[in-house]
Amino acid sequence: MSRGGRANRGHGDKPAPDGVGRRRSPRQLWTVGSDRVSCGQPTATTSDDRRALLTSPACLGAPAARGLSHAPGGRPVYDFDLVVIGSGPGGQKAAIAAAKLGKRVCLVERRNMIGGVCVNTGTIPSKTLREAVLYLTGFAMRELYGASYRLKSDITISDLLSRTQHVVGREVEVVRSQLLRNHVELVQGSAKFVDPHTVQVEGDGRGEHHKITAAKIAIATGSRPARPPHVEFDEQHIVDSDGLLHLEDIPSSMVVVGAGVIGIEYVSMFAALGTRVTVVEKRPQMLEFCDPEITESLKFHLRDQSVTFRFGEEVSRVEKSDKGTVTSLVSGKRIPAETVMYSAGRQGATDALDLPAAGLQADARGRISVDKNYRTSVDHIYAVGDVIGFPALAANSMDQGRLAAYHAFDEPARELTALQPIGIYTIPEVSYCGATEEELTRSAVPYEVGISRYRELARGQIVGDPYGMLKLLVSTEDRTLLGVHLFGSGATDLVHIGQAIMGSGGTVDYLVDTVMNYPTLSESYKVAALDVTNKMRAVERFTA
Repeated sequence: MSRGGRANRGHGDKPAPDGVGRRRSPRQLWTVGSDRVSCGQPTATTSDDRRALLTSPACLGAPAARGLSHAPGGRPVYDFDLVVIGSGPGGQKAAIAAAKLGKRVCLVERRNMIGGVCVNTGTIPSKTLREAVLYLTGFAMRELYGASYRLKSDITISDLLSRTQHVVGREVEVVRSQLLRNHVELVQGSAKFVDPHTVQVEGDGRGEHHKITAAKIAIATGSRPARPPHVEFDEQHIVDSDGLLHLEDIPSSMVVVGAGVIGIEYVSMFAALGTRVTVVEKRPQMLEFCDPEITESLKFHLRDQSVTFRFGEEVSRVEKSDKGTVTSLVSGKRIPAETVMYSAGRQGATDALDLPAAGLQADARGRISVDKNYRTSVDHIYAVGDVIGFPALAANSMDQGRLAAYHAFDEPARELTALQPIGIYTIPEVSYCGATEEELTRSAVPYEVGISRYRELARGQIVGDPYGMLKLLVSTEDRTLLGVHLFGSGATDLVHIGQAIMGSGGTVDYLVDTVMNYPTLSESYKVAALDVTNKMRAVERFTA
């Protein structure tokens, strides 16, 4: 049996690799942030003893300083089987997956970043902010009660962030609880490599340096907003997506530079709050990977909220003063605004890791290259999540972490399916799974289109969403679903119905023959399925 009484899932009767999975005596174990430290020496229990021990030759400089000793025969014995750097979705799942295999796992994270970027500055805060905007503005009810309807007038930043802070706090506790329940040792501090098997942790605010050794290491440090070097960010008038969450007031006007996913999500939120938003994008379109009909619907909806788009334009400079900013474009246009937000993509958070000490190197964007098993160029070091680049989504990162842990400890696992949904949390939402019309046309794949519009659904009227739509792309050869594209309320949830059917090889006939609850937005699948089968039937009759 493994720790906590869990079965070792078939590993108990196999000899562990050198230095892996072997229990240490209490004299070999040391724990950061607790009252017990040994570094292979007699256990220290008081703070003075701990400080003396951590600065002793046994902990600094000598092999034991790295927590590395040798078993009889010269085989290395490490402090942990796995050290994970970063507690975001990828790091958390890697740590828990390894712990469930009976491995000794340590997770290192900065004190105020438990849960990683996802919980503290990324997915959770931005999506909670979106829900607060929808609720306080009464945006979803304006179709029913009029364009001037608001649940609360004079909405402030504190109104919006109070909900965000509550949710973030709860999520941090959930992460802590899951790590504790799975016996993952949490070390709080900043990590960097000393050598390929050793990580040094600098305790936040304590001036202590701890060295931890591990047979395997997983890097899951996430990412941060990329900042153009020529832009002077002041966290008040010129901000990135992180800084936007710390504004003191809701700006009356805003320029958003970059029409990627993050940029457009914030554009829709602030437009719903009544901010006059101008989008500057050097490409000819936004969200080019989405279905053109869906993006056109979103653009129409945003323009209806006074959003201005400047496609094919580049920013030459941004001037700021106490009164606000003026954004100058290469074309000569000048755009005054209270705030400018740069959404220039993400940068891998690897600067502080000292990767060369581990034999690793990041690219210009701070990303680490991995193979299909998320293993880096150093065999025992893995990397998962945003730090490896595309797709840089929390949902993918979770599975990457789990699969990396399985591969590290030779646990059989199946690869992820290629069929993965994309969700964009604009107001309204956008989501899709599978191919677009452009891709099918380019590949000469024959297909037919079925469409359902929310305004034709009873549920669409009830929730006050007349803009939403669902599009099915169906093969005219074998009637299988080739793509599902949604725009409107619940799109990021509804997409999984289509994903499940596509993943199991189902056909459009399943949707036609299935009874769905009424009134629901899920009915849109049946309506679109009937639409496409009627079109296909008409062609079949013509050719009969």
